[in-house]
Amino acid sequence: MSSRAPCSNKGTKARRLLAYALAGVLASAPVSARVESYQSDLPDIGTAAVSTLSVAKEKEFGDAYMRMLRASKPIISDPLLNEYINGLGHRLVANANDVRTPFRFILIDNKAINAFAFFGGYVAMHSGLFLHAKTESELASVMAHEIAHVTQRHLARSMEEQAQTSPLTVAALVGSLMLAIAAPEAGIAAAHAATAGSMQNQINFTRRNEEEADRIGIETLARADFNVQAMPRFFSRLADEYRYASQMPEYFSTHPLPASRITDSRARARQYPQKRVPVSPDYQLARARIVARYSGIASRSAMDWFERRHKEASPAEKQSLDYGMALLDIDARRFDDAREKLTPLIKAQPNNRFFIDAMTDLNIGEKQYDKALSRLEQALNHQPNNRVLLLNRAYTLVKAKRGGEAISMLERYTHQHPDDSNGWFLLQQAYENTGTHRDGELAAQGERYALRGQWDKAIRNYTQAAQLAELGSLAQARYDARLDQLRRQQARFKALSDR
Repeated sequence: MSSRAPCSNKGTKARRLLAYALAGVLASAPVSARVESYQSDLPDIGTAAVSTLSVAKEKEFGDAYMRMLRASKPIISDPLLNEYINGLGHRLVANANDVRTPFRFILIDNKAINAFAFFGGYVAMHSGLFLHAKTESELASVMAHEIAHVTQRHLARSMEEQAQTSPLTVAALVGSLMLAIAAPEAGIAAAHAATAGSMQNQINFTRRNEEEADRIGIETLARADFNVQAMPRFFSRLADEYRYASQMPEYFSTHPLPASRITDSRARARQYPQKRVPVSPDYQLARARIVARYSGIASRSAMDWFERRHKEASPAEKQSLDYGMALLDIDARRFDDAREKLTPLIKAQPNNRFFIDAMTDLNIGEKQYDKALSRLEQALNHQPNNRVLLLNRAYTLVKAKRGGEAISMLERYTHQHPDDSNGWFLLQQAYENTGTHRDGELAAQGERYALRGQWDKAIRNYTQAAQLAELGSLAQARYDARLDQLRRQQARFKALSDR
């Protein structure tokens, strides 16, 4: 599936700074190289933070901030990559302690090396991490670190520490998050004003946060059967690569890598048994997809990247490189070249969703919609609820101008997955294709506005949909009910911003 819902590129440097501040990942100073046992003696900073911010309130703020991210950041809405990073993330979460909230993992289309966590169990990863992490364990080490920031409630604890000095600081910081949703520049100004007087305390606190996140992250990696050596190895390689760089990656501004921190993580990792972790085919395929479609590299340069590695790659690695080159061929409409690369791959692994997705794009490019649908339906017989396959089938139906069938399945899909913007985007297109359901088109677009916190636009769309629907019909009643929900959500967010 190559078509993606459009996303905004209006994020600014100031807004990124607000994100990092709210995520509790401001710059930290060197940590001690002293290493305790990996099984005990983690710093007892406390995890409750209940006097400042409840877990329920964190979830509410996390939902609000996620809507702001959708509106201001180029979120990657690729179903395959979303499935991969959430599968990897939840494998780590299943082996983490102190998990209080559901976790959701998102990818941001940015080649810079960075990651951050925020309220409500959200972990955001930049696509650039795939370009620098050579193994799945290295990528997992970054994710495990961010998961620890969430499980240890570092942002809430940071607010609690600030509250001991000035309760107004906490109120202003929380309020600025909500204000930023309605008026981003004002929210950024409020955040800076609120934190200026206590910045040194914030930095001192996050020194301990980074140390704690490294220690707990390594423990989580070990429990999830990853190579714990991957964390210090990744840290060390990044430090060496950018030692003399004039412009440092964003990751270093939010997660500084002093020599003592690298030494500390290396010494801690050595206390675990050596473990040989096999190459992850899914990681290799996800990485190839990033390089082909989300790296910002020109098509010719990306093809050179794959071809250079192909010469010395192992058989297991060659399949991901062939896959990446096939994606470039499809996007350039070199369909015969793509078919030559993909046919042996899908023949060997007919249920591999990366290969099914690519073959679907190839078939759609050649307008062979029935062939694509036949393959997808066979795959769905084995995995009837898989979101990647369902979205590919809906996408194929939309491209084949079979809007009625697409609407039927997408109505079910969006009911089950209301937070998936892909479903609403395809449903909007399906209604548009029919040319007879303007109300449904408006409602689907309204849901996309709501996911971005653009309440006025969402309410306007649903108001128009209700006016177009037949008087007294079930559709009109449904639109009216949704209008009431949207107005309540808008009021709740406004109340939060007025705190």
